[in-house]
Amino acid sequence: MRIAVTTPDGNVGHHLARMLVRAGIRPLLLTRHPENTPPDLSELVDPVHADSREPEEVVAATRGVDALYWVDPPAQSTDPLADYARATDAVIAAVTRNEIGRVVFQSSVGAEKRRGAGEIDGLAATELALDAIGVDVTHLRCGYFFINLLFDLESIRGGVIRTVLPPDAPMSWVAPRDIAEVAAMTLLNGDWNGRRVQAVHGPEDLSWSQVAAILSEELGREIVVERIADEVTRGQYLDAGMPPAMADAVLGMSTGLRDDFIPEQPRSLVSTTPTTLRSWAREELRPAL
Repeated sequence: MRIAVTTPDGNVGHHLARMLVRAGIRPLLLTRHPENTPPDLSELVDPVHADSREPEEVVAATRGVDALYWVDPPAQSTDPLADYARATDAVIAAVTRNEIGRVVFQSSVGAEKRRGAGEIDGLAATELALDAIGVDVTHLRCGYFFINLLFDLESIRGGVIRTVLPPDAPMSWVAPRDIAEVAAMTLLNGDWNGRRVQAVHGPEDLSWSQVAAILSEELGREIVVERIADEVTRGQYLDAGMPPAMADAVLGMSTGLRDDFIPEQPRSLVSTTPTTLRSWAREELRPAL
């Protein structure tokens, strides 16, 4: 089986590449920087240059591929949804022209809304495009990544985590490594077909207040949660250099899932993964501080 992985240096992809190697697969890694492949991995994989927003590059890189793990790269321009549309065009071109048999797509909780969830709307559009061509596809609807907390190291050092969400509203939190594990098992399992949606909800739903309590215990310092207004958050994004459309898209990922949103896939044995926030904080957050 020839399996291709996009964004192999990403939060999920770097775990997935190693999992496939351990499973006896020599994966094809689509990357803009093949020269940056880690030395311990370079003899066990086939890195190839491809920009995931350039259809001709992706088509050329995926010839002979049987299965594809696709990640829409993060938006980088003043028109974030246009960036997602370019990535969508690339994966559809590759799958149709190279007759790739199956795709595992890294989507997000909230994509089921289809509209009104900021950047997640771009993922929803990719889901719809893959569904329309009739390929065997599994959409991984992932929860909120633990590693997003690493963007708030300065605040955490000051004893605060900030959010635009209600502090006591629970939501799914997940470790990227667990997403990679689900992706690997799905890619290697030849018994499914058609369109599937696989939620990846992490071990338990947590509110921001519960997150603050767990971090307080694991870090040995008091961490409190502070709710901030939407306009304040948007202003912070703008001050950090985000174009207005990008600021709106990033903010919309939270505000679009804030009011009475319920994930399409309920928590179950299938959607629950093992890595806890407590263990992740001990292994990854604490050393970063």
